[in-house]
Amino acid sequence: MMSKKWNFMVMLVTVFALAGCGSTTGTKGGASSTPASTPAASSAPSTKPAGGASVLDEIKSRGKVVVGVKYDTKLFGLKNPTGGEVEGFDVDIAKALAKEILGDEKKIELKEVTSKTRIPMLDNKEIDMIVATMTITEERKKQVEFSDVYFKAGQSLLVKKGSPIKSIADIKKGTKVLAVKGSTSVTNIKAKTPDATILEFDNYQDAFSALKAGQGETLTTDNAILYGMMAQDKNFEVVGEPFTDEPYGIAMKKGETTLQTAVNDGLKKLQSSGEYAKIYEKWIGKTPSK
Repeated sequence: MMSKKWNFMVMLVTVFALAGCGSTTGTKGGASSTPASTPAASSAPSTKPAGGASVLDEIKSRGKVVVGVKYDTKLFGLKNPTGGEVEGFDVDIAKALAKEILGDEKKIELKEVTSKTRIPMLDNKEIDMIVATMTITEERKKQVEFSDVYFKAGQSLLVKKGSPIKSIADIKKGTKVLAVKGSTSVTNIKAKTPDATILEFDNYQDAFSALKAGQGETLTTDNAILYGMMAQDKNFEVVGEPFTDEPYGIAMKKGETTLQTAVNDGLKKLQSSGEYAKIYEKWIGKTPSK
């Protein structure tokens, strides 16, 4: 009698144990039994994907690299309203790196970023890297891995022709200066002209439209970007000497040193082959000095 009771209890324990394991069965080698509404553990951003694979491994596995570029910055990344293509120096550099990493410049997907959204999109793994007029700073180095410098710029001022503003020295108390959110330009201009009124916009085209509408007296950002605006409208000009150094770098997720090395190797090959000089002359107009 005792033996029968004992066998019955063992059967009950076994049944409950199997029921308790039900939520994890099927995750290995079959469909998961986790409800669709339950978030997967891998949905949280992490430096390395599950299994220890690097972002470079993911890029090679999927067969394309996803790059964040700007859609509103003439000469660097601007969406052509006619054909819908995104064109510019940064875009061509990104394509050239895709060719170095994957053997084909067409193995690339471009996603729009702004100065404000680019790091969050990188952290959320919406993009693999940022090629978007991004200045290398010590603060940003804490957030991302940067490549070697691939472009050197300097912050300047854009004004309407005939403006009394000829340099940063002409910005006085109450002068309305337009800039873009999330850019180093905002921090720099506030430090150098603390009495000016700084108006911030989400992107460069909005800021330039505001300047043309008379909402401010000058627009400030990197001179390379301002030259693109000047090319769009000859009524405006870049004035004064650059008052900062703005070295651009390609940004990758923090900890992704394998991808960082691949990008740096790619940039060196573009330099040595002459491809970088071709891209530079196509968009900027003159070969960069050594």
